Amino acid sequence: MDVERARAFLLGLPHVVETMQWGDNLVFWVGDKAIGGKMFCLMNLDAGEHGVVSYSAGPERFAELVEREGMVPAPYMARIHWVAVDAWVVLRNTEWESELRAAHAITLAKLPKGVREVLAMPERARGKLIAERRRLLARRAEEKAAARGKRHA
Repeated sequence: MDVERARAFLLGLPHVVETMQWGDNLVFWVGDKAIGGKMFCLMNLDAGEHGVVSYSAGPERFAELVEREGMVPAPYMARIHWVAVDAWVVLRNTEWESELRAAHAITLAKLPKGVREVLAMPERARGKLIAERRRLLARRAEEKAAARGKRHA
C-alpha cells in the first residue's frame, strides 16, 4: 500500500470527503465536516515522527494493534482509540483495506442521527445543503475575524 492506493481506496467508500489540513496531512471524513462529518483517517504526507497514517481502530482493536511492531497510539488521538502506523509495509494491502474499511464503519456508526439523515438524502439535495452550510460557516468566520480586528484596532 502507498498514499495513492490508500487514497483511491478511501475515496471509493461511501460518503468520504478529503481535506488537506495541519500542514501536509490528507484527512478523510465520513460526511462533509460542514454538516458535522467526522474524520476517520489521516495520512501524513511528510511522515516524520508521527508515522505515515493514523486511523480510528475502535476500542476492541486498539489494544491489539498497538502491540504490533510499527503501530503506536496516535499522538493526541489515542484517547479515542486511534493508532499511528510508522510505515506502509507494516500491513499487507488486504489488511490495510480491512483496517481502513473498519475505521470508516466505526466512524459512520458514531455519527449523530441528523448527519446520517443528511447522508441519506439524494445526492443533489445533500450537495445543495452542504454548499449552503459551507457559505454560512465562511460568513461566520469572516464576521469573527472582523470582530477580532475591531477589538485590536
